[in-house]
Amino acid sequence: MTIDRPWAYTPDSGHAEGQVLTGYAVAASDGTIGHVDRQVERDGMRHLIVDSGVWVFGKSMLIPAGLVTAIDTEARKVSLACTKDEVKAAPVFRTDSETLEPAYLDRVDAYYRSLPVASAE
Repeated sequence: MTIDRPWAYTPDSGHAEGQVLTGYAVAASDGTIGHVDRQVERDGMRHLIVDSGVWVFGKSMLIPAGLVTAIDTEARKVSLACTKDEVKAAPVFRTDSETLEPAYLDRVDAYYRSLPVASAE
C-alpha cells in the first residue's frame, strides 16, 4: 500500500474540519519527531509544518496531511504513516513561500507517494 493522496487527511485519521492541531506532538511510526508549529487547511494542499526541535537541528518539516494516521485529542498527538528517517530524507523545507512553488510541492508529493505506508504507533 502507498500514500495516494498526500495532501488530504484520510477519512479514518480522526481529523475534523476546523480542528486546530498547533502544539500537538508529532510521532512517526518509530518515535516522536517534534510538534505542530502551524497547519495549512487549503483544499488540495493540506499539510502540517512540524518543528523538530533538536532532533533535526531545530529545522521545520512539511508533512502532507495524507501521512496522518491518527489524531489523539486527549494526548494532543498526531501519528504518521512513516518513519523518522523517511521524514528526515524528505525534500528540505526552508520557508512558507515554498508551499506556493509547484516544483517544490511536486518533489514533496513524489517523495511521499513513493513511500510504503508504515503502521501507526
